[in-house]
Amino acid sequence: MTLDQITLFTLFGLVFALLIWGRFRYDLVAFSALLVAVVLGLVPVDQAFSGFGHPATIIVALVLVVSAGLVRSGAVYLITRTLVDSSRSLGSHIAIMGTIGGVLSGFMNNVAALALLMPVDIQTARKAGRMASLSLMPLSFATILGGMVTLIGTPPNIIIAQYRSDALGAPFSMFDFAPVGGAAALAGLAFVALVGWRLIPQRGDGTTPAAELEPYLAELTVPEDSDHIGKPLRDLLPEAESAEVAILGLIRDGERRYGRALDTLLHAGDALVLEATPDALDEFRTALSLDFTDSQRKELLTADTAGLTLSEVVVPEGARIVGRTASGFGITWRLRSVLLGISRKGRPVRNAMRSTRVEAGDILLLLTPKETSWEVAEQLGCLPLADRGLTVTQNTKTWLAIGLFGAAVAAASFGLVGLPVALGLVVVAYVLVQILPVAEIYDHIEWPVVVLLGSMIPLGAALDEAGGTALIADGLVALTDGLPAWMILTALMVVTMTLSDVLNNTATTIVAAPVAIEMANRLDVSPDPFLMAVAVAASSAFLTPIGPKNNTLILGPGGYRFGDYWRMGLPLEVIVVAASVPAILVFWPF
Repeated sequence: MTLDQITLFTLFGLVFALLIWGRFRYDLVAFSALLVAVVLGLVPVDQAFSGFGHPATIIVALVLVVSAGLVRSGAVYLITRTLVDSSRSLGSHIAIMGTIGGVLSGFMNNVAALALLMPVDIQTARKAGRMASLSLMPLSFATILGGMVTLIGTPPNIIIAQYRSDALGAPFSMFDFAPVGGAAALAGLAFVALVGWRLIPQRGDGTTPAAELEPYLAELTVPEDSDHIGKPLRDLLPEAESAEVAILGLIRDGERRYGRALDTLLHAGDALVLEATPDALDEFRTALSLDFTDSQRKELLTADTAGLTLSEVVVPEGARIVGRTASGFGITWRLRSVLLGISRKGRPVRNAMRSTRVEAGDILLLLTPKETSWEVAEQLGCLPLADRGLTVTQNTKTWLAIGLFGAAVAAASFGLVGLPVALGLVVVAYVLVQILPVAEIYDHIEWPVVVLLGSMIPLGAALDEAGGTALIADGLVALTDGLPAWMILTALMVVTMTLSDVLNNTATTIVAAPVAIEMANRLDVSPDPFLMAVAVAASSAFLTPIGPKNNTLILGPGGYRFGDYWRMGLPLEVIVVAASVPAILVFWPF
């Protein structure tokens, strides 16, 4: 071994040890390692930051932004509200949620897909009266499996595609992963839905959802073109029950109706009086295409091009708004905002929102321009609550968002434009049609992952150029000497899976991809099956909560312990290997 090889292996060993230890965040570890390699001359200065402009890094960042646009447009609500039912058996619920999660993960980042569906799963568990731990782990595993099917579903696939481009001159296309990834995903989903969830330890501690949010008394308005005009208010009850919204009555011409309200035929401009949390309120509004406010105030709000946001503020003693009403203070015409709801610790609010006198201690739910939300709170003399990521769903643009994304996927699949360009065009289009405010774009990029990728790619290239990957490949080939190529392929998958269980799957892929190419060269066979094996194996980390971020996300909400994952994860990894190796041999022969 040369001095450069020894130094690089030592550096990678330190990186892996620090990542496993978890004392320092993975992006800091990777970036520090990159700087050390540059100082030691292992990475040329002019290539030090080349990883940040690498197509894999750009694609990962853009996928997260596009995912946020699909959420904001209501595309996810469209799917979940029609397919999720808390009355189903646990096995059926896991199968349906797993299928939804798997499909979504194929066309958006699998972490984003889990983040979208996790609240839905927790809410469904609460409605069904069961522990969320029984379904959260299957959902996490399902989103990981679904990400294997397409190029953009998971970072390992993106990285593998770019390594193939460097090695063979052309990357894998959008659906090249589908035959192998699909076989592994289908086999894995079947196991998770039928058997796997039964292996999860059941405990009474830590498996309940997070503390309930205090509901608001709020109002939503029936718009002029609503399909519900002329129908009784009681027709909205099923959707309200599904969203966990209580319909208390309605307001028409300033008069509030209670007992007979459910039989009242709805008119344009009617204000529904509701009790709900902010997320439930937005879900209910999106499902029924209701408005936050009347047409006159809506014109003032929609004139703002930076986008709208939901914000929560606490009213302290002495605030300017105390003792005054929203209309009297001029919240709409002065601050271009709308008071949507008031939380008063269970005490009733008798009047309409705009004519209710605000009291000290109230929590107000406001619809405000994103760029001035803090200024609005200051003008009211209120204190903003910690940001809980409340968003305003653009439900009128659901199909537009889906259509733009579908067109980009099709264009990239047929080779009309490169995937980074296609996704970039979607982001620009989402901004132009106001699905995503331009001020929010960078908020949705997971910068630690970008830094990790940008730092590890030059390190991986340096290891390859120094001959380190050739040494690893030689070692694996020597250990499997005399075995058929498919057994060597299986050994590579097992080693890659093991690494991915304790490391970030991105880091694992960057190390394993050049090894796969080198092993193929040693055996004088096509590198495609070996690259495909690494792509599947790097994504198949089911034994611990520290490998993929999906498993980390559910650790707290599910009340899991470190040792809970392997019970379902170990047989699932065996099933993935058993399903994917034959598929690789059929669709990507040596």
